[in-house]
Amino acid sequence: MSPVEPSYPKFPFARPSGDEPPSEFHRLLRECPVSRVELWDGSHPWLVVKHKDVCDVLTDPRLSKVRQREGFPEMSAGGKAAAKNRPTFVDMDAPDHMRQRSMVDAFFTDDYVTARLPFIQDTVKHYLDELIEAGWDKEIDLVKHFALPIPSHIIYDILGIPHGDFDYLSGCDATRTNGSSTAAAAQAANEELLKYLGGLVGSKTTSPGKDIISSLVVEQLQPGKLEKHDVVQIAFLLLVAGNATVVSMIALGVVTLLEHPDQLSRLIEDPTLSKPFVEELCRYHTASSFATRRVATVDIGIRGQTIKAGEGIIASNQAANRDPEVFPDPDIFNMFRKRGPEEALGFGFGAHRCVAETLARAELETVFSTLFQTVPGLRLAVPKSEIQWAPLTKDVGIVGLPVTWDKV
Repeated sequence: MSPVEPSYPKFPFARPSGDEPPSEFHRLLRECPVSRVELWDGSHPWLVVKHKDVCDVLTDPRLSKVRQREGFPEMSAGGKAAAKNRPTFVDMDAPDHMRQRSMVDAFFTDDYVTARLPFIQDTVKHYLDELIEAGWDKEIDLVKHFALPIPSHIIYDILGIPHGDFDYLSGCDATRTNGSSTAAAAQAANEELLKYLGGLVGSKTTSPGKDIISSLVVEQLQPGKLEKHDVVQIAFLLLVAGNATVVSMIALGVVTLLEHPDQLSRLIEDPTLSKPFVEELCRYHTASSFATRRVATVDIGIRGQTIKAGEGIIASNQAANRDPEVFPDPDIFNMFRKRGPEEALGFGFGAHRCVAETLARAELETVFSTLFQTVPGLRLAVPKSEIQWAPLTKDVGIVGLPVTWDKV
Protein backbone atom coordinates (compact mmCIF):
# COMPACT_ATOMS: atom_id res chain seq x y z
CA MET A 1 0.00 0.00 0.00
CA SER A 2 1.52 3.32 -1.08
CA PRO A 3 1.97 6.03 1.58
CA VAL A 4 -0.59 8.82 1.68
CA GLU A 5 0.76 12.10 0.35
CA PRO A 6 0.60 14.71 3.13
CA SER A 7 -1.74 17.65 2.64
CA TYR A 8 -0.38 21.18 2.94
CA PRO A 9 -2.26 24.51 3.11
CA LYS A 10 -2.60 26.46 -0.12
CA PHE A 11 -0.39 29.53 -0.41
CA PRO A 12 -0.63 32.50 -0.74
CA PHE A 13 -3.05 32.71 2.16
CA ALA A 14 -5.99 35.02 1.56
CA ARG A 15 -6.39 38.19 3.58
CA PRO A 16 -9.66 38.17 5.59
CA SER A 17 -10.48 41.62 4.24
CA GLY A 18 -8.91 44.56 2.46
CA ASP A 19 -5.89 45.40 4.61
CA GLU A 20 -5.81 42.63 7.22
CA PRO A 21 -2.87 40.22 6.97
CA PRO A 22 -3.76 36.54 6.56
CA SER A 23 -4.98 35.08 9.85
CA GLU A 24 -2.92 31.91 9.27
CA PHE A 25 0.23 33.87 10.12
CA HIS A 26 -0.92 34.35 13.73
CA ARG A 27 -1.10 30.60 14.30
CA LEU A 28 2.14 29.83 12.49
CA LEU A 29 4.05 32.47 14.46
CA ARG A 30 2.87 30.84 17.70
CA GLU A 31 2.81 27.16 16.82
CA CYS A 32 4.64 26.26 13.62
CA PRO A 33 7.23 28.81 12.48
CA VAL A 34 8.71 26.50 9.80
CA SER A 35 6.18 24.60 7.72
CA ARG A 36 5.36 23.49 4.20
CA VAL A 37 2.75 25.03 1.93
CA GLU A 38 1.36 24.17 -1.49
CA LEU A 39 1.68 26.55 -4.44
CA TRP A 40 -0.42 26.84 -7.59
CA ASP A 41 1.75 24.26 -9.42
CA GLY A 42 1.51 21.60 -6.71
CA SER A 43 5.04 22.27 -5.40
CA HIS A 44 5.65 22.29 -1.64
CA PRO A 45 8.21 24.89 -0.56
CA TRP A 46 8.90 25.75 3.05
CA LEU A 47 7.36 28.81 4.69
CA VAL A 48 9.36 30.69 7.35
CA VAL A 49 7.55 33.32 9.43
CA LYS A 50 9.61 34.36 12.49
CA HIS A 51 11.60 37.59 12.24
CA LYS A 52 14.92 35.97 13.18
CA ASP A 53 14.43 33.09 10.77
CA VAL A 54 13.47 35.38 7.89
CA CYS A 55 16.62 37.46 8.48
CA ASP A 56 18.72 34.28 8.62
CA VAL A 57 17.24 33.00 5.36
CA LEU A 58 17.82 36.30 3.59
CA THR A 59 21.50 36.37 4.58
CA ASP A 60 22.43 32.69 4.18
CA PRO A 61 24.81 32.25 1.21
CA ARG A 62 23.72 28.62 0.91
CA LEU A 63 20.30 29.83 -0.24
CA SER A 64 20.01 31.08 -3.82
CA LYS A 65 18.00 33.90 -5.38
CA VAL A 66 18.48 32.52 -8.91
CA ARG A 67 15.02 31.73 -10.25
CA GLN A 68 16.26 29.33 -12.92
CA ARG A 69 17.38 26.86 -10.24
CA GLU A 70 15.19 23.79 -9.93
CA GLY A 71 12.92 24.12 -6.93
CA PHE A 72 12.79 27.93 -6.77
CA PRO A 73 9.26 28.81 -5.59
CA GLU A 74 7.31 30.74 -8.23
CA MET A 75 4.03 32.32 -7.21
CA SER A 76 2.24 32.00 -10.56
CA ALA A 77 2.47 30.64 -14.07
CA GLY A 78 3.45 34.13 -15.21
CA GLY A 79 6.29 34.17 -12.72
CA LYS A 80 7.50 30.79 -13.92
CA ALA A 81 7.56 32.08 -17.50
CA ALA A 82 9.33 35.31 -16.48
CA ALA A 83 11.99 33.28 -14.67
CA LYS A 84 13.23 32.05 -18.05
CA ASN A 85 14.22 35.58 -19.07
CA ARG A 86 17.78 36.80 -18.68
CA PRO A 87 18.01 37.90 -15.04
CA THR A 88 18.69 41.31 -13.55
CA PHE A 89 20.53 41.80 -10.25
CA VAL A 90 17.45 41.06 -8.13
CA ASP A 91 17.58 37.44 -9.34
CA MET A 92 21.34 36.92 -9.06
CA ASP A 93 23.63 35.56 -6.35
CA ALA A 94 27.00 36.97 -5.32
CA PRO A 95 29.21 38.10 -6.92
CA ASP A 96 27.04 38.78 -10.01
CA HIS A 97 24.32 40.40 -7.91
CA MET A 98 26.46 43.17 -6.46
CA ARG A 99 28.42 43.65 -9.69
CA GLN A 100 25.25 44.57 -11.57
CA ARG A 101 23.52 46.31 -8.67
CA SER A 102 26.54 48.60 -8.24
CA MET A 103 25.90 49.92 -11.76
CA VAL A 104 22.84 51.82 -10.49
CA ASP A 105 23.64 52.23 -6.77
CA ALA A 106 24.86 55.81 -7.18
CA PHE A 107 21.32 56.95 -8.05
CA PHE A 108 19.83 55.69 -4.77
CA THR A 109 22.38 56.78 -2.15
CA ASP A 110 21.46 59.07 0.73
CA ASP A 111 23.42 61.92 -0.87
CA TYR A 112 21.75 61.53 -4.26
CA VAL A 113 18.25 61.35 -2.78
CA THR A 114 18.96 64.36 -0.57
CA ALA A 115 20.04 66.32 -3.63
CA ARG A 116 16.77 65.34 -5.34
CA LEU A 117 14.55 66.31 -2.39
CA PRO A 118 13.55 69.68 -3.91
CA PHE A 119 12.36 67.85 -7.05
CA ILE A 120 10.49 65.29 -4.93
CA GLN A 121 8.84 68.08 -2.93
CA ASP A 122 7.91 69.99 -6.09
CA THR A 123 6.41 66.83 -7.59
CA VAL A 124 4.27 66.17 -4.52
CA LYS A 125 3.12 69.81 -4.43
CA HIS A 126 2.28 69.73 -8.15
CA TYR A 127 0.01 66.71 -7.83
CA LEU A 128 -1.47 67.94 -4.58
CA ASP A 129 -2.44 71.19 -6.32
CA GLU A 130 -3.92 69.20 -9.21
CA LEU A 131 -5.81 66.96 -6.77
CA ILE A 132 -7.35 69.99 -5.05
CA GLU A 133 -8.29 71.60 -8.35
CA ALA A 134 -9.78 68.43 -9.82
CA GLY A 135 -11.73 67.54 -6.68
CA TRP A 136 -12.99 70.90 -5.53
CA ASP A 137 -16.64 70.07 -6.34
CA LYS A 138 -16.77 66.25 -6.24
CA GLU A 139 -15.23 63.11 -4.80
CA ILE A 140 -12.00 62.05 -6.52
CA ASP A 141 -9.82 58.94 -6.77
CA LEU A 142 -6.72 59.60 -4.68
CA VAL A 143 -4.86 56.73 -6.34
CA LYS A 144 -5.35 57.95 -9.90
CA HIS A 145 -4.79 61.63 -9.20
CA PHE A 146 -2.15 61.56 -6.47
CA ALA A 147 -0.70 58.23 -5.27
CA LEU A 148 0.01 56.84 -8.75
CA PRO A 149 1.62 59.79 -10.58
CA ILE A 150 4.00 60.89 -7.81
CA PRO A 151 6.34 57.86 -7.60
CA SER A 152 5.91 57.24 -11.33
CA HIS A 153 7.11 60.66 -12.39
CA ILE A 154 9.96 60.70 -9.88
CA ILE A 155 11.46 57.44 -11.14
CA TYR A 156 10.84 58.46 -14.77
CA ASP A 157 12.92 61.58 -14.20
CA ILE A 158 15.73 59.66 -12.49
CA LEU A 159 15.77 57.11 -15.31
CA GLY A 160 16.00 59.88 -17.90
CA ILE A 161 12.61 59.52 -19.57
CA PRO A 162 11.52 62.72 -21.36
CA HIS A 163 8.77 64.57 -19.51
CA GLY A 164 6.57 64.57 -22.59
CA ASP A 165 6.34 60.76 -22.39
CA PHE A 166 5.30 60.60 -18.73
CA ASP A 167 1.55 60.31 -19.34
CA TYR A 168 1.97 57.63 -22.00
CA LEU A 169 4.17 55.50 -19.75
CA SER A 170 1.88 56.00 -16.76
CA GLY A 171 -0.97 54.61 -18.84
CA CYS A 172 1.06 51.54 -19.79
CA ASP A 173 2.16 50.96 -16.21
CA ALA A 174 -1.39 51.35 -14.87
CA THR A 175 -2.61 48.73 -17.34
CA ARG A 176 0.07 46.21 -16.40
CA THR A 177 -0.52 46.60 -12.65
CA ASN A 178 -4.28 47.14 -12.51
CA GLY A 179 -5.92 44.09 -10.99
CA SER A 180 -8.91 44.48 -13.32
CA SER A 181 -6.81 44.33 -16.51
CA THR A 182 -6.84 41.11 -18.52
CA ALA A 183 -3.68 39.04 -18.74
CA ALA A 184 -3.45 39.85 -22.44
CA ALA A 185 -3.74 43.59 -21.79
CA ALA A 186 -1.12 43.46 -19.04
CA GLN A 187 1.26 41.51 -21.28
CA ALA A 188 0.73 43.96 -24.13
CA ALA A 189 1.51 46.85 -21.77
CA ASN A 190 4.69 45.06 -20.67
CA GLU A 191 5.78 44.72 -24.27
CA GLU A 192 4.98 48.38 -24.95
CA LEU A 193 7.17 49.46 -22.05
CA LEU A 194 10.05 47.23 -23.15
CA LYS A 195 9.80 48.48 -26.74
CA TYR A 196 9.76 52.09 -25.55
CA LEU A 197 12.79 51.56 -23.29
CA GLY A 198 14.66 49.90 -26.16
CA GLY A 199 14.16 53.00 -28.27
CA LEU A 200 15.20 55.25 -25.41
CA VAL A 201 18.42 53.29 -24.87
CA GLY A 202 19.18 53.84 -28.55
CA SER A 203 18.65 57.59 -28.28
CA LYS A 204 20.83 57.84 -25.16
CA THR A 205 23.67 56.30 -27.14
CA THR A 206 23.94 59.46 -29.23
CA SER A 207 22.63 61.97 -26.69
CA PRO A 208 23.35 60.88 -23.10
CA GLY A 209 22.29 62.86 -20.04
CA LYS A 210 22.90 62.58 -16.30
CA ASP A 211 20.39 59.83 -15.64
CA ILE A 212 20.38 56.10 -14.96
CA ILE A 213 19.83 54.93 -18.52
CA SER A 214 22.52 57.27 -19.85
CA SER A 215 24.91 56.01 -17.19
CA LEU A 216 24.23 52.40 -18.14
CA VAL A 217 24.71 53.21 -21.83
CA VAL A 218 27.95 55.15 -21.42
CA GLU A 219 29.59 53.14 -18.64
CA GLN A 220 28.31 49.61 -19.35
CA LEU A 221 26.82 49.21 -22.84
CA GLN A 222 29.35 51.13 -24.94
CA PRO A 223 32.42 49.51 -23.26
CA GLY A 224 30.82 46.10 -23.86
CA LYS A 225 30.17 45.21 -20.21
CA LEU A 226 26.43 44.84 -20.84
CA GLU A 227 24.32 44.12 -23.89
CA LYS A 228 21.42 46.38 -24.92
CA HIS A 229 18.93 43.79 -23.72
CA ASP A 230 20.47 43.93 -20.23
CA VAL A 231 20.22 47.72 -20.09
CA VAL A 232 16.56 47.58 -21.14
CA GLN A 233 15.78 44.94 -18.52
CA ILE A 234 17.47 46.89 -15.72
CA ALA A 235 15.60 50.05 -16.73
CA PHE A 236 12.33 48.10 -16.85
CA LEU A 237 13.01 46.65 -13.39
CA LEU A 238 13.64 50.07 -11.87
CA LEU A 239 10.62 51.54 -13.61
CA VAL A 240 8.11 48.97 -12.41
CA ALA A 241 9.51 47.03 -9.44
CA GLY A 242 8.90 49.42 -6.57
CA ASN A 243 6.45 51.76 -8.22
CA ALA A 244 3.27 49.86 -7.38
CA THR A 245 4.51 49.36 -3.82
CA VAL A 246 4.92 53.09 -3.15
CA VAL A 247 1.53 53.79 -4.76
CA SER A 248 -0.05 51.25 -2.41
CA MET A 249 1.76 52.64 0.64
CA ILE A 250 0.51 56.17 -0.05
CA ALA A 251 -3.09 54.96 -0.28
CA LEU A 252 -2.73 52.61 2.70
CA GLY A 253 -1.15 55.41 4.71
CA VAL A 254 -4.14 57.66 4.10
CA VAL A 255 -6.60 54.98 5.21
CA THR A 256 -4.48 54.11 8.25
CA LEU A 257 -4.24 57.72 9.41
CA LEU A 258 -7.99 58.23 9.04
CA GLU A 259 -8.48 55.17 11.28
CA HIS A 260 -6.13 56.65 13.89
CA PRO A 261 -7.29 60.27 14.30
CA ASP A 262 -5.16 60.89 17.41
CA GLN A 263 -1.98 60.05 15.51
CA LEU A 264 -3.23 61.98 12.48
CA SER A 265 -3.72 65.13 14.55
CA ARG A 266 -0.21 64.80 15.97
CA LEU A 267 1.19 64.42 12.44
CA ILE A 268 -0.69 67.50 11.22
CA GLU A 269 0.73 69.51 14.13
CA ASP A 270 4.26 68.19 13.64
CA PRO A 271 5.10 67.17 10.03
CA THR A 272 8.49 65.82 11.15
CA LEU A 273 6.55 62.86 12.58
CA SER A 274 6.19 61.66 8.99
CA LYS A 275 9.46 59.77 9.52
CA PRO A 276 8.30 57.49 12.38
CA PHE A 277 4.88 57.28 10.73
CA VAL A 278 6.41 55.87 7.53
CA GLU A 279 8.56 53.50 9.58
CA GLU A 280 5.51 52.05 11.31
CA LEU A 281 3.49 52.06 8.08
CA CYS A 282 6.12 49.89 6.37
CA ARG A 283 5.94 47.43 9.26
CA TYR A 284 2.17 47.37 9.61
CA HIS A 285 1.39 47.05 5.89
CA THR A 286 3.90 44.95 3.97
CA ALA A 287 3.05 45.88 0.39
CA SER A 288 5.81 43.74 -1.11
CA SER A 289 5.56 40.35 0.57
CA PHE A 290 6.29 37.70 -2.05
CA ALA A 291 9.76 38.73 -3.27
CA THR A 292 11.69 37.20 -0.36
CA ARG A 293 12.07 33.68 -1.78
CA ARG A 294 15.05 31.37 -2.03
CA VAL A 295 16.04 27.82 -2.97
CA ALA A 296 18.50 25.71 -0.97
CA THR A 297 21.76 24.73 -2.70
CA VAL A 298 22.69 22.32 0.11
CA ASP A 299 20.83 20.74 3.01
CA ILE A 300 20.28 23.22 5.85
CA GLY A 301 18.46 23.17 9.18
CA ILE A 302 15.98 25.70 10.54
CA ARG A 303 14.37 25.12 13.98
CA GLY A 304 14.89 21.37 13.75
CA GLN A 305 13.51 21.06 10.21
CA THR A 306 15.78 19.92 7.40
CA ILE A 307 15.41 21.85 4.16
CA LYS A 308 17.03 19.73 1.49
CA ALA A 309 19.04 20.96 -1.47
CA GLY A 310 16.65 21.90 -4.26
CA GLU A 311 13.75 22.78 -1.95
CA GLY A 312 12.27 26.26 -2.04
CA ILE A 313 11.81 28.64 0.87
CA ILE A 314 9.36 31.53 1.19
CA ALA A 315 10.61 33.88 3.91
CA SER A 316 7.53 35.89 4.82
CA ASN A 317 8.53 39.42 5.73
CA GLN A 318 4.81 40.13 6.08
CA ALA A 319 4.51 37.59 8.90
CA ALA A 320 7.84 38.64 10.43
CA ASN A 321 6.62 42.22 10.66
CA ARG A 322 3.87 40.98 13.01
CA ASP A 323 6.16 38.78 15.14
CA PRO A 324 5.11 39.53 18.75
CA GLU A 325 8.56 38.58 20.07
CA VAL A 326 10.02 41.53 18.15
CA PHE A 327 7.08 43.95 17.91
CA PRO A 328 4.88 43.87 21.04
CA ASP A 329 1.16 44.23 20.25
CA PRO A 330 2.02 43.81 16.55
CA ASP A 331 -1.54 44.27 15.30
CA ILE A 332 -1.75 47.76 16.79
CA PHE A 333 -0.60 50.65 14.62
CA ASN A 334 1.53 52.99 16.71
CA MET A 335 3.91 55.43 15.08
CA PHE A 336 5.33 56.17 18.54
CA ARG A 337 6.30 52.53 19.01
CA LYS A 338 9.57 52.04 20.91
CA ARG A 339 11.95 50.33 18.54
CA GLY A 340 14.68 47.89 19.47
CA PRO A 341 17.64 46.86 17.35
CA GLU A 342 15.47 44.64 15.12
CA GLU A 343 14.11 46.31 12.02
CA ALA A 344 10.84 45.97 10.20
CA LEU A 345 11.35 44.06 6.98
CA GLY A 346 9.13 45.96 4.56
CA PHE A 347 12.13 46.65 2.31
CA GLY A 348 13.66 43.20 2.71
CA PHE A 349 16.91 42.37 4.47
CA GLY A 350 20.52 41.62 3.65
CA ALA A 351 22.31 42.11 0.35
CA HIS A 352 19.04 42.02 -1.62
CA ARG A 353 17.40 44.75 0.45
CA CYS A 354 15.49 47.13 -1.84
CA VAL A 355 17.98 49.28 -3.75
CA ALA A 356 15.50 52.19 -3.86
CA GLU A 357 14.59 52.16 -0.15
CA THR A 358 16.02 55.62 0.56
CA LEU A 359 14.11 57.09 -2.39
CA ALA A 360 10.85 55.38 -1.40
CA ARG A 361 11.13 56.60 2.18
CA ALA A 362 11.81 60.16 0.98
CA GLU A 363 8.73 60.08 -1.24
CA LEU A 364 6.48 58.73 1.50
CA GLU A 365 7.81 61.11 4.15
CA THR A 366 7.29 64.06 1.80
CA VAL A 367 3.72 62.99 1.04
CA PHE A 368 2.76 62.55 4.68
CA SER A 369 4.40 65.77 5.84
CA THR A 370 2.34 67.62 3.22
CA LEU A 371 -0.98 65.97 2.33
CA PHE A 372 -3.04 66.33 5.50
CA GLN A 373 -1.35 69.61 6.41
CA THR A 374 -2.68 71.04 3.12
CA VAL A 375 -6.05 69.24 3.14
CA PRO A 376 -6.73 68.59 6.85
CA GLY A 377 -10.36 67.65 6.20
CA LEU A 378 -9.50 64.86 3.76
CA ARG A 379 -11.73 61.82 4.32
CA LEU A 380 -12.98 58.70 2.58
CA ALA A 381 -15.97 59.20 0.28
CA VAL A 382 -17.09 55.58 0.73
CA PRO A 383 -17.08 53.11 3.63
CA LYS A 384 -13.81 51.24 4.06
CA SER A 385 -15.48 48.02 2.93
CA GLU A 386 -16.26 49.65 -0.44
CA ILE A 387 -12.69 50.68 -1.21
CA GLN A 388 -11.37 48.96 -4.33
CA TRP A 389 -8.81 46.64 -2.73
CA ALA A 390 -6.21 44.51 -4.45
CA PRO A 391 -7.19 40.81 -4.75
CA LEU A 392 -7.09 39.10 -1.35
CA THR A 393 -4.36 36.61 -2.34
CA LYS A 394 -2.09 39.33 -3.77
CA ASP A 395 0.03 41.95 -2.03
CA VAL A 396 -2.04 44.30 0.10
CA GLY A 397 -2.91 47.39 -1.89
CA ILE A 398 -5.63 49.78 -3.02
CA VAL A 399 -6.68 50.08 -6.65
CA GLY A 400 -9.14 52.94 -6.19
CA LEU A 401 -9.61 55.29 -3.22
CA PRO A 402 -12.51 57.80 -3.48
CA VAL A 403 -11.92 60.77 -1.17
CA THR A 404 -13.46 64.13 -0.50
CA TRP A 405 -12.91 67.07 1.84
CA ASP A 406 -14.61 70.21 3.03
CA LYS A 407 -14.35 72.78 0.26
CA VAL A 408 -13.78 76.42 1.20
